[in-house]
Amino acid sequence: MDAPIMLVTGGSRSIGAGICELAAERGYDICVNYLAAAERAEEVAEKVRGFGRRAITVQADVSKPDQIESLFAEIDENLGGLDVLVNNAGISVECDVADQNLADVKRIIDTNLLGPVLTTQHAILRMSTKRGGNGGTIINISSISGLYGGLPGDTVYAGTKGGLDSFTFGVAKEVASEGIRICGIRPGLIETEIWGKTISVEQAVEMGKTAVPLGRVGQPEDIATAVLWLASDEASYMTAEVINVSGGREAFVRTG
Repeated sequence: MDAPIMLVTGGSRSIGAGICELAAERGYDICVNYLAAAERAEEVAEKVRGFGRRAITVQADVSKPDQIESLFAEIDENLGGLDVLVNNAGISVECDVADQNLADVKRIIDTNLLGPVLTTQHAILRMSTKRGGNGGTIINISSISGLYGGLPGDTVYAGTKGGLDSFTFGVAKEVASEGIRICGIRPGLIETEIWGKTISVEQAVEMGKTAVPLGRVGQPEDIATAVLWLASDEASYMTAEVINVSGGREAFVRTG
């Protein structure tokens, strides 16, 4: 019962699942948040329990304030606290800006930017030493596209990630004296199933050979390892920082 407690939004697949599993291996109890994939979330939870850790799965759309409130109520009741929040949930609807419909734009912004703002608010209320908490760490999963505006068709997504970076810098300064560290990670090209919605995973892997200085795409484990380091005491002097875990991808794209 003394284990640290971590919430991973969008924890049922790919990067989120990798974070949950590595965190469990390193001694965390986990709340696996998911939007729709209940069975996959439970599979992740079972892997967490296989490491002898507690796990709960909670369905919640992070773009909906009332569902975020219910998510944190479940954590309070069933896990008893929160030490680390990982804002991982995110979506992209690829389309040129001129042709993108308002509903999709709002959904991208509400999931990728409003969601982390609201979950961070709830986490601060529980973590802040000025509010009776024990401190904690918040890690926002951004994107290397936030640096350069993304590829054609992905501009709205990139804009939300740039906004998330700015939010990370600002709120970290607000709560630095309250025992809370807030950092971010910008993944580059990572081999996840999301590529199947645009280009094939095989095409993405091939692209990584020429579009990434290290000559390969990353794996979810690469992001999970960085998350667990930022959450650890080894990174205790880190806050208001967003680090690139991209194989050097930003060196091959325009950044300003």
